[in-house]
Formats: sequence, structure tokens, C-alpha cells
Amino acid sequence: MKKRNILLLSLFCCFLFTQCTTYDVIIKNGQVYDGSLEKPKNLEIAIKGDEIAKLQPKIKARAKRIIDATNLAVTPGFIDVHTHLEPLSLMPDAESHIRQGITTALGGPDGSSPISIGNYLDTLQAMGIGLNVAYLIGHNSVRNHVMGLVDRTPNAAELDSMKMYIAAAMQDGAYGMSTGLKYLPGAYTELAEIVALARVASESGGIYTSHLREEGLGLLEAVEEAITISEQADIRVVLTHHKAMGKPMWGASTKTLKMVDDARARGLDIRIDQYPYTASQTGISVLIPAWSMEGGRYEAFAKRCEDPILRDSIKQGIIYTLLNDRGGEDISRVQFAGFNWKPELEGKTLEDWAIQEGLAPTVENGANLVIEAQLHRGARCIFHVMDEADVRRIMQHPQTMIASDGKLNALGKGHPHPRAYGSFPRVLGHYVREEKVLSLEQAIHKMTALPASCLELPDRGQLKLGYKADITIFNPETVKDMATFTEPHQYPVGIEYVLVNGKVTVDEGEFTFVKSGQVLKKNTPR
Repeated sequence: MKKRNILLLSLFCCFLFTQCTTYDVIIKNGQVYDGSLEKPKNLEIAIKGDEIAKLQPKIKARAKRIIDATNLAVTPGFIDVHTHLEPLSLMPDAESHIRQGITTALGGPDGSSPISIGNYLDTLQAMGIGLNVAYLIGHNSVRNHVMGLVDRTPNAAELDSMKMYIAAAMQDGAYGMSTGLKYLPGAYTELAEIVALARVASESGGIYTSHLREEGLGLLEAVEEAITISEQADIRVVLTHHKAMGKPMWGASTKTLKMVDDARARGLDIRIDQYPYTASQTGISVLIPAWSMEGGRYEAFAKRCEDPILRDSIKQGIIYTLLNDRGGEDISRVQFAGFNWKPELEGKTLEDWAIQEGLAPTVENGANLVIEAQLHRGARCIFHVMDEADVRRIMQHPQTMIASDGKLNALGKGHPHPRAYGSFPRVLGHYVREEKVLSLEQAIHKMTALPASCLELPDRGQLKLGYKADITIFNPETVKDMATFTEPHQYPVGIEYVLVNGKVTVDEGEFTFVKSGQVLKKNTPR
């Protein structure tokens, strides 16, 4: 009898505690997608501090804030594994990303990052940021710091110095190493150097992400190189912003995806990320032969252009690339995104520039203009040279994560690729709702649990008890990217709420400017 009374008293106390507990936020009436591939459930979510404190069909408790998610999808916050966070210190709110539903972003892609990761991360945390950020250490940045812009193999001391920088970055919290083998000085790097440095990242549990050496002609060899790096360095490899560039390579994704599957069948951990567009964006120098910029992208390049023979060789190399790779055989496919020398051309094309100069819009004339652009400190360009069938095929691969490859952007600044504003909503609206390329469960998985597993984030990417309250709530019937290649400065619609570490940063579609993001460090205590 006494035991029974104690049990009843305990149950009564638990009941009173439940009734008296006040949560910070309770999300009710939504369709909850937990990040797995399972169908949604009718669950309510209670948040206390920065964690999910309760997850069940009905929560009878008080809360400082009730969010009614009727007719809305409730999902883990989206994780962008390829983000250009360079402007973060100037745009700590990260509005262009958070409005897409992104709550965590991985910076330092394509071989470019701060050299001293630890100091930089500490500065960000002290400053206050709108979303969670993690970083990779960039090989191009490290190599340039140690060796300069030279086309040669490092000596033993230089290689040891680069290893030291990679190891220090991993100790300071980096999640791995990135390369940009299409860019400088990555284009000068041989396989053995990359393997040696990737092993250092691997020893600390890091990943390796690579802007492949080639994404047009040479794509298959570049994918094979990345697979070889995974095998020899014993490291997880991400083929970042995977694509097939230029008409000669359209359809090649059938072969690259089979290469990924075959490598995984051999026990290698090869993964993919992708942005959902048929155009890329990078510097106009990607059209220029790498040898011509050794020693300096501008001064050394300009010196070589003074030699008529060298200038003609540079021009022929550009013509080849315009015909077979990022030019797509048509200079109207090269669109200016940022051009300090001629800002009036932003949003216009290489063809528009030729006509403005009174030139026939030929590839030959386009090549000459590319040289002129580089002689005037270069430009950022959008290259419309990918095939929709490849985009869809890569998107459907089970190892493909959605990523933006977008740079944080302020409304009205320059003429950016629309991916800076619309990547994740574009997948949900266009490729899920309209085109049925993915199911909603698949798309959410590719934005949440799959990237979290790639980065080995222990408490994000899923909706589970004790996980961080990074949550995105959107309307599956209205979510849509609004940014276009002609009018890029437009936020998406249908993203109704975004919570970062339990704080509401998008509230009924309005941005709140709350800085509740955290700096994530891989190998430091949480």
C-alpha cells in the first residue's frame, strides 16, 4: 500500500511538473519531417534554450511562444556544405542564406580559406553571427602562403610547412581540407602533394572536398583523381558542385556517377554536393591558361601579354576553352556578375560587350575581350554551359547533398548568380513540387541528415530529443525561388519560420536580425 501511494505521488508530481514547465517555443500542428527518408508525422516540438526538449503528438504545457504550423512542413534546419562565407564579417546576419532555410553553412571551399582558422573562428564567435558556421582549410590559400604562385613541386621543407598549417587548422576546429585544382595555385599541384596533405586532415577525422581539376574536358580523369586521393589518403571525399561543363561533356554524369558507385562498392567513402542550376559562376580567369598567370594573375600576366607570341598563345587557349568548356561555343553564354572596370556590363554578356565595342560576336573577339578584362583586374562571370539532364541525374543520386555554392549577398549589390538567394527553395519548389525529380522526403534528407552525417555533426540535421533546435518551417505548396539570372536580388517565398539554436530568425516570413548562430569546431570540446 505504501509503495502504491509513493507511485501515485510520483506520478502526480510528474504531472504537476509537466503542467508547470514553461518552454521557450512550442511548434504545433505541423507535418514533421525528421530528416530521414520516412514519411512525415503529426508531432509537436517543444524547445528549451537551444535544444529540442520534447517531441510527441500532443504537448500540454505552457510556452513563451507558440508557432502554429498548420499546413506547413517542419524540418531540421538546412545544412549548406558549400558556402562562400568570405563576406560574413561584413554581413554577420547572413540574411540571404537564412531566408533560404539554411541554419548551418560550411565555409572554406574550393581551396580558399583563412590561414589561421582558430583565430578567425574566435573572431566570428565574439562578433556574433546569424547562422552556425564550420570551416575547411583551403589548400590554395596554404600553398600560396608557403610557396607563392609558382608552378613547381614543393621541396621537403615547403611540404612540411604546408602539413603544419593543415594540422594546426584541424586542431583549431576545421572539418577538413578543400582544394581548388581548377584554380591557382591548385592547378600547379601534383597528386602526391594533395595525398600527403589530405592524410594530415584524415588523421584528425577530416573530410576532403574538391573543386575538381576539370569539370569539362578531362572530367572523368578528374573524378578518378579524387577517388585515388580518397584511397591513398584514407579520407572521405566530396565531389563538390558536381557537374558536366560544356557541350562535349553533356551526359557524362552517367559515367561519373557510376565511378562513384563503383568506388563506394570498393569501400571508399565518396560523396557529392550540387547546386540546382545549369550555370556556374567563377572568375573570368578560369577561361585563361594557368601557365600565363604563374607569378601573378595580373602583373605577371600583363607582362606576358606584351609579347605578341605569348599573347597569341594565351588567346588560342581561351578560344579552346570557349569552344569546348565554359564558353559553350557561344560567347552569349558568358554573363558578367561583377566587373569593377566596367560595372555597366554587370548582368550583360560577353557578346553584349563585343557588340558595344563594334566587334562581331565571335569566339575570337570574345577571347581578346577576356584578355582585356584580366588586364583590368578580372571579372566575375556566370557560365551558362550545363545540361538540365545532368543536373537532374546528379540530384537523384543517393549520395548527393544540396548545396548553394553561393556567396553571402546584400540586396542590390552586383549581379550575383541566383543561387545566392534561391538554391534550397528552388529544389523544394521546382524540382520537388513542379518537376517531381525528388520526393519531399528525399529533398529534405539531402539538405539535412545527409550533410550532417558527412560532417559527422552529432546534434544537428535531424529532429530528435536533445538535438539543437535548428528548424525550418515552410509551405510545400508555395515555397519557391524568386531570384533569376536577369533579376537575381529577390528573396524566396514560402519559408515561413527559421529557428537557429532555438531563436526565431525568420518569423512569418520576416527576417528578425537575431544573431544566434554558433561557430562549430570539429576537434574541440563542445
